[in-house]
Amino acid sequence: MDNSLPFFILAGFIAQMIDGTLGMAYGVSCSTLMLSIGVSPVVASASVHMAELFTTAVSAFCHLKAGNVDKEFLKRLVIPGVIGGIIGAYILCNVNGEAIKPFISLYLLGMGILILVKAARKHQPEPKRNHIGRLGFLGGFVDAIGGGGWGPVVTSTLVAKGNSPRFVIGSVNVAEFFVAAATSAVFLVSLGSIYLNAVIGLVIGGMIAAPIAAKACKSVQPKPLMVAVGILIVCLSVRTIYQTAGSTLIATQNAAIAGLNALPH
Repeated sequence: MDNSLPFFILAGFIAQMIDGTLGMAYGVSCSTLMLSIGVSPVVASASVHMAELFTTAVSAFCHLKAGNVDKEFLKRLVIPGVIGGIIGAYILCNVNGEAIKPFISLYLLGMGILILVKAARKHQPEPKRNHIGRLGFLGGFVDAIGGGGWGPVVTSTLVAKGNSPRFVIGSVNVAEFFVAAATSAVFLVSLGSIYLNAVIGLVIGGMIAAPIAAKACKSVQPKPLMVAVGILIVCLSVRTIYQTAGSTLIATQNAAIAGLNALPH
């Protein structure tokens, strides 16, 4: 993938456009696109989290400056989120990438369906702030394992519980910086290196898209965009699952044929 930089720039641009208008799905979008071209789950997640160090730092600063952060949300999310991210990254670094790829694709498929379900909801319940720590841990864990999911899991759940989208998105974005930093540190120590092309491309694409997305979010209707994103993630995940299943079937058939040929005639 020596000439892959343009692809990652495009992936970063698309993901940041989505994230800038919805407040979620940057990691899920990037990881789904990367897995669809054959990037391993651990490299995809490591690259996404390294790029997020830049994007979430800018986002966190902007939200803090704008007064969009609820300190209670932030305090209850950060530590569990960091712990979950560290555990998830450690597990991902110590499993066979090809073996876990179908499960990661299934997880991303589930995230796509979750986004579609959230888009279909019409009622707004009474605000609830229970189990925020557990939610942060789960969000950090699946975010590291799947290369994304912090926003779809944490942001969408807290908003679905009736909490103010403004303070939820602001607080979750600030907490995400610490989760991304901890997760990236584990990947760097475990892998020893990163896919530099992917990181550079995602950062460049995200920086180009950020100001466009900031303007677009004022006029774009969130529900149609959520539906489009959900469908895209579902389709790409199904494609990856199909390709992985086909490769596994071919490998099994080849192994069986080789075994039969090795038998004494």
